[in-house]
Formats: sequence, structure tokens, C-alpha cells
Amino acid sequence: MALLQRSIQVGWQLRVFFTEDVFAPANPLLREVLADAVPRRVLVVLEDSLAQAQPQLEEAVTAYFRHHAGPVELTRSPLFVSGGERAKNSPTIINDLLSHLHRHQIDRHSYLVAIGGGALLDVAGFAAATAHRGVRLVRIPTTTLSQADSGVGVKNGLNAFGQKNFVGVFAPPFAVINDFNLLATLAPRERRAGFVEAVKVACIRDAAFFAEIEAAADKLCAFDPAAVKRLIQRCAELHLDHIATGGDPFETGSARPLDFGHWAAHKLEMLSRCRITHGEAVAIGIALDVIYSRKLGWLNAASAERILSLIERLGFTLFAGELLNDDSCNHFHILDGLDEFRIHLGGQLTVTLLRGIGRGEETHDLEPDLILAAVEELRARAEKR
Repeated sequence: MALLQRSIQVGWQLRVFFTEDVFAPANPLLREVLADAVPRRVLVVLEDSLAQAQPQLEEAVTAYFRHHAGPVELTRSPLFVSGGERAKNSPTIINDLLSHLHRHQIDRHSYLVAIGGGALLDVAGFAAATAHRGVRLVRIPTTTLSQADSGVGVKNGLNAFGQKNFVGVFAPPFAVINDFNLLATLAPRERRAGFVEAVKVACIRDAAFFAEIEAAADKLCAFDPAAVKRLIQRCAELHLDHIATGGDPFETGSARPLDFGHWAAHKLEMLSRCRITHGEAVAIGIALDVIYSRKLGWLNAASAERILSLIERLGFTLFAGELLNDDSCNHFHILDGLDEFRIHLGGQLTVTLLRGIGRGEETHDLEPDLILAAVEELRARAEKR
């Protein structure tokens, strides 16, 4: 037998910028991110609901590139694309995006600039990663959830076969630009969505940050600018730290600590046909795993209550009727989320639970009866509120 073997190392710079008024002509950040010695072609995709909420945005984008013409060339006016989780279920949207990348000659040294929430960034990221085996992607997230979490990661996914993110690629963006002012028109439901991801990462990595969120809960609910900016930046930083230093940025193993609470959340989204948003599903998933951790004897009752109470203070409900969906054999569909999570990770089931606030620990076995007991506790808690 003959063998040829080489070690291949690839370095990535994952950059997340924080600014305000990114499309103000006097703000040079986007031009500096995109431009170098060679003029670059740019295709901009803009989430349609954001364009409706901020009707001046389309012209602001066009005017910005007109002002900075030369180093960068806008190939056409911003392309409107549907967002929300349903966009990840639509083969038509991804095909249309690929068609525009082809039509406007966006090559591997050109840019796709995606402006929108996490689902739109997922779809655009998948298109960018697969066209020409990878064109440069700049994400401009426009929700608290995408600015704090999904928009700053290295994953791009589409839903298929009733499973969340069944199709996808690992492809770090060329850059991420967070503009707080783009959050101005979010509805309250969307504003708080990113808060729960901050609670998640604080629970598994940073007890001090958890206490900080507790102290700022009232300001966060009022969408106080300083409090929200601080939450987004610290949450993004903790996510980047894990991706960069966790030892497995492309998830070749079976551990995924940043998905604490997500095994149930992903299933809930699918069971509800996206009636339950990602943030709302994660809130319920975290609550489920917090109670499970307490019932297992890993997490003390006081810490569990602190977490549940904080999630409720931030405006989330901890129970959904879909948790009780079952079949004729009394099999609860939420339990299927465990096997789907295992298959998605590959190999052994690995779920992060809590030993304390700021102390996540992995386990490879969850007991169905204990999960259902946690579900029942959440149902009873909801009925008392």
C-alpha cells in the first residue's frame, strides 16, 4: 500500500466591526472593507421587510456606492430578498440568488453584501459559499439575534426534509459590520430575540456577564441603547472567542457548546412550522435544559430559578403547546429532536447542560422520562403566570 499525506492549514481572519450609520457617505468603513488596489464588483441583497420598514435604506445604499464609485462598483440597485425562517425553506430563493451572482459576474474577488436578519444571512451565505466555490461575503446583520450571535459565526444553512439547517456549509464571512441604528424599526418581538442568545452564552461561559444581564434587564426591555449595545458586543465577543479558541470551529467533532438549549429549540421551530421564532424556541429550549440539569442534580435550585426568571423578565414565554405534540403511540415528537441533533452533529449525541451559571458541561445521554418531567414542569409554571 502507498500513502501520500500532507497537513494543510488554513488561516482565517474573522472580523466583526461595530459602527453607526454604515451607509452615511462620510462613514468610510464599508468602502475600506471592500476596496483595495483593484476595483471590486458588489452585489447587495436587502431583506424586503427591512426595506419596507426603512424605505430610505435602498436609496442610502445606492447613494453610498455612488459616492464611493471607483474603488467599488455596485452592479445593480439592491436586490430585495425575503427573510425569516421560511426563506430557508425555499429552493426558489437560493436559485434566484445564484442566478444573480452569475448574471452580474460576481466572481471570487467580488463581493456579495447581505443586509438583513439571520435567515437572510444564512441563505445569502450559502449562495456566496457555493458560487464559484466561494465569493466574498460581507454580512450586515439587522436584528439583535444576528448581530449578537448568528451573523458573527461561520455557518450558513438551509432547511430541508423537515430539519433545520440540514443543508449548509462552513464558510467564514469576509467581514461582519454591526450597525446599531439598523435595529431602530424592529418590533418588540424581534428586539428581544437576541437577548436570549446572550443569556445562553453567559450560562455556559461567563457568570459575570449573566449577572450583568440580570442587572440590566429592565433597561434591555426598554431597549436602552447603551444596554443593548453592550449586550450585543459582549455576546458577539464570547461567540467569537469560542469559535477561535474552542478547537473545533468547523464542528468536526460531536460537541457544540454554543447550541446549549438548541436541540429542543430546532425541533420546536419545525413542529410549529416557524410560528415560534428562533429566539422564542431557544428560550424554551434553555428552560427545558435548565430544569433537566436541576433534576439531574447538576444545577442547584436557586441558580435554575435565576435563569428561568431572567428569561421571563426579558419577555419570553417558557412553554409552547408543541412540546406536547404526540402520536397514536403516545410518543412525544419533541424527543425526536435528540436523534436529529445527534445525526446533525454526527456520531455520538453531545448536549451541553449546566453545572452552575457560567459552567457548561457535556453529556451524551438524556433520559426521555426526565425530559418529559421537565416539560410538565414548564407547562405547570406557564399555567401559574
